[in-house]
Amino acid sequence: MGHLDHATFGWLTPVLSYAMACIGAALGLRCTVRALGATGRSRRNWLVTAASAIGTGIWTMHFVAMLGFGVSGTDIRYDVPLTVLSLLVAMVVVCAGVFAVGYGRDGTRALLIGGLTTGLGVASMHYLGMAAVRLHGDVTYDPMRVGLSVAIAVVAATAALWAALNIKSPVAVTLASLVMGAAVSSMHYTGMFAVHVEVTPSGETLPGATAMQFIFPLAVGLGSYLFLTSAFVALSPTTGEREASASAQQADSAAGRQQARTA
Repeated sequence: MGHLDHATFGWLTPVLSYAMACIGAALGLRCTVRALGATGRSRRNWLVTAASAIGTGIWTMHFVAMLGFGVSGTDIRYDVPLTVLSLLVAMVVVCAGVFAVGYGRDGTRALLIGGLTTGLGVASMHYLGMAAVRLHGDVTYDPMRVGLSVAIAVVAATAALWAALNIKSPVAVTLASLVMGAAVSSMHYTGMFAVHVEVTPSGETLPGATAMQFIFPLAVGLGSYLFLTSAFVALSPTTGEREASASAQQADSAAGRQQARTA
């Protein structure tokens, strides 16, 4: 059996992947809070942004962590279509979970459905990403650890959506995102510790792309998207700020009309 190394670059990939998970969670939670305070098209747009942020953050976390994954005795390649599919699955399923919470009338039921859907989406993304791995050998999984990783994903997703529904303070959202990032990272590494590889030495060239050829540029691009979207959300006025601005404009307009009548 090949020796598995989950941190070939030391602490760099675990720490960086955790940071990406936290950024995605924080952005997704803030967007969900904004959505719950909005209506109509604005609510939908905020929910789509929340889903894309959470899905992107989770996917980027997974594959940044995978940059540090190595198996002695074999090279590793990634199937490009399957890797892209894992990203799409993450976004679509997370979107379904976020919309269930954003538009659900029964809060508790919507939370449970949204948490289950989002958690299964996170787990599906992870194992689709693992299915994209190409190496010389056979990959098997410990069923107990796989089940534990899925349970962690569901609990983490449910907790994150609960935080979006109940926590409004930016400081509290930041703390919740740190917890969410830790839970997502725990799910990833629990799933990775379920992996066993039986290496079959071979001189054949593996199909697919290396992590640096494909995963690294895509992860950098998605990470940039998260940072830019975070800046947009931070600079975008909240519902309360827009209402206060509208009230101030109405007051100024009324005062101007009063002065005009007096003159």
